[in-house]
Amino acid sequence: MFEDPLLKMWISFIAMGLMFLSVVITIFTKEKLTGFFRYTLLSLSFVCIVVSGLIVILVTFSGPVPE
Repeated sequence: MFEDPLLKMWISFIAMGLMFLSVVITIFTKEKLTGFFRYTLLSLSFVCIVVSGLIVILVTFSGPVPE
């Protein structure tokens, strides 16, 4: 699926960025927001963590890159 090792690296960086964004959104919403905006941003955080998990699974199980 991912033939280029550099592409695989950048995609995994995107997954790590989504994980970091999810943590920041969760901490911010738990401390500062209430009501509708809190649940909306927590839902966005959940989507970010699920997408990053799927990316990690795809990158991990795509196997080593041929040299």
